[in-house]
Amino acid sequence: MYAVVRQIGSVFKLRIGVAISFSALAGLAITPGPLPEAWQIVVLALAVLVSAASAGAYNQYVERDLDVLMDRTRDRPFASGEYRASNLWLVTIGGLLVLAVAAAWLALNVWVALYVFLGAFVYGIVYTVWLKRRTWMNIVWGGLAGSFAVLAGAAAVDPSLPANAVILSVVLFLWTPPHFWSLATALHKDYEQAGVPMLPVVVGDAKAAKAILISAVALVAASILPVLYGMGWIYLAGAVSGGGYFIWKSVKLVRSPGPSAAMANFFASLIQLTLLLVGAIIDGWILR
Repeated sequence: MYAVVRQIGSVFKLRIGVAISFSALAGLAITPGPLPEAWQIVVLALAVLVSAASAGAYNQYVERDLDVLMDRTRDRPFASGEYRASNLWLVTIGGLLVLAVAAAWLALNVWVALYVFLGAFVYGIVYTVWLKRRTWMNIVWGGLAGSFAVLAGAAAVDPSLPANAVILSVVLFLWTPPHFWSLATALHKDYEQAGVPMLPVVVGDAKAAKAILISAVALVAASILPVLYGMGWIYLAGAVSGGGYFIWKSVKLVRSPGPSAAMANFFASLIQLTLLLVGAIIDGWILR
């Protein structure tokens, strides 16, 4: 039973989906205005989670030929042959997305539904199908998936999208490249072997490390801006502490651009995002 649950979690990339759901809740929390009913917030979180899961499953369905070439991914169910890539899977994936979008529309509003759809579309089609195998800019535009989650949460409170929500969506956009380039540096040989043009493969680890540091600094600077629009000290503490840690690890990566420092920086980016989102939710929602 545990093995089945683990496989399902892997196919639908549920850990990523949970992070994207928290991004939506953070967008909701920092948006001024009356909160939706509790059941509507639950629907929002589930709609974002299910749409992200459908995009994650589609990503694995399409990339099974790449996954089999990489040590990190060759045991994924589609790559290993544990699951057969049939049309039934496509129907299931599409059905989940339709369900998520419809639930967001019926429970909240059309703008929430649109952003829920766009998040999945960007990850499943723009990133996975159009860009990943063609350009090092793949993950740059792929970062919009998290941005749309923030906008979905904000639109549940105010579809006109106040400045705080827009800025936080930009922060999520800026977060994805240094996060994923750090992983791509740590797994340079995997991506090179699979022929995926991630930035470290294209320009080398040293130049990629400098790009990661510049991106991290821009990310942290943008993450502080919501304080100018009413966010309080708890949000600021999360942004500064997590951001400072991420920049420090990025500096260490520039000094020693190798797999070990890159993986440490990858985890630092996760810590930075967690502190930022938790700070936003506590500051904007619980203390409002």
